[in-house]
Amino acid sequence: MSGSPSAHRIVIVGGGAGGLELATRLGDTLGRRGRAEVTLIDKHRTHVWKPKLHEIASGSMDMSAHEVDYLAQAHWHRFRFRLGELTAIDRARREVRVAPYLDDEGREVTPDRSFGYDTLVIAIGSLSNDFGTPGVREHALRLESKIDALRFHARMVNACIRAHAQTTPLRPEQLHVAIIGAGATGVELAAELHRTARQVVAYGLDRVDAEKDIQVSLIEAAERVLPALPPRLSKATEDLLRELGVEVHTAAKVAEVLPAGVRLADGRVLPAELVVWAAGVKAPDLLRDIAGLETNRSNQLVVRPTLQTTRDEDIFAIGDCSACAWPEANGGAGGFVPPRAQAAHQQASHVAAQIRRRLAGKPLKAYRYRDFGSLVSLGEYSTVGNMMGGLIGGSLMIEGAFARLMYMSLYKMHELALHGIVKVSLDTLARLITRRTEPHVKLH
Repeated sequence: MSGSPSAHRIVIVGGGAGGLELATRLGDTLGRRGRAEVTLIDKHRTHVWKPKLHEIASGSMDMSAHEVDYLAQAHWHRFRFRLGELTAIDRARREVRVAPYLDDEGREVTPDRSFGYDTLVIAIGSLSNDFGTPGVREHALRLESKIDALRFHARMVNACIRAHAQTTPLRPEQLHVAIIGAGATGVELAAELHRTARQVVAYGLDRVDAEKDIQVSLIEAAERVLPALPPRLSKATEDLLRELGVEVHTAAKVAEVLPAGVRLADGRVLPAELVVWAAGVKAPDLLRDIAGLETNRSNQLVVRPTLQTTRDEDIFAIGDCSACAWPEANGGAGGFVPPRAQAAHQQASHVAAQIRRRLAGKPLKAYRYRDFGSLVSLGEYSTVGNMMGGLIGGSLMIEGAFARLMYMSLYKMHELALHGIVKVSLDTLARLITRRTEPHVKLH
């Protein structure tokens, strides 16, 4: 794609749910008409929808069937893709600085570069927050990227093969997984692991007793699992997890992550070969007061109702890295837009319209978050959630098949925003056919 010398330069940093949808929308409109040069920058080559990471980690989803190649998407939708990680913003020169990209062997692929912008959109998402808990960095795995998910899955499969091959008794921590944080990610991973770990063992690892040897523990500092959902759904979810054999520990604060387990604040030690930290959310440390922009304690960029940063109208922030006020939250007491895929999806649509308004010289409009509730998938066992949320002044609690259908539709909305109805329909059909001829769990 090439634009005219006078084309408006739009740079989007971060190719997650919001950033990639925004680049696609702007490329299909402004880029196709030559009114703007749209550039997407990301430190990875491909995109995977973040709410799917627990499925990759458990092995229930083949990542290759769902990842989007940034270069291909850019070619098809008239924007540019540039590989690299944001390191700095120069507001005076209106440039972003990007670090060199190195391959697996440490060789430089792309150099340190800078890209000029007229409008900049920061959409680099969020990371888990370990709150300085000892041992997390050294001994715990996270689910922040597809690399994290693949690493966990490889270790899980290797743990099963190792246990099958060894001639000595299993150690106390062997084949035990401790998941810290019983929000959506932790609960979904616990439910998926219960099924997929047993399926891995069923493929000939007959010296491992799935019911006796494999143990998943879910640890939550709050009084109940899924604290963001209504208590009835939290209880229903906890009851189902316990039915599956998941050990649920609520009101349990983690004091330290050990090389072979987790120590709780009350002194108990839970043995675990694999520990996953899925608690807390913050924006990357890079954003803390970057270029003099206003940030909060979670490193999020504070934005106006228009989604422009408070100190620079040429810079927008969307998704998890954005601190956007939500006056209707907490029964009207106010709060911030939660870090959910639906928020990133809505904000991408809003900013696409905002940029078109800017180019037309029209005043910008305030963004209003529409809460469609929360859905949590428990794999093949169930799906629970509350729909509509603030739109009806309350919550409509749903579970079972209908909730499962609604959960799947959230991902389809993301795919439709990227690919359109024809490609999504064909891809969905291809996955259904492939699913019938391959193992239902990834074995490598």
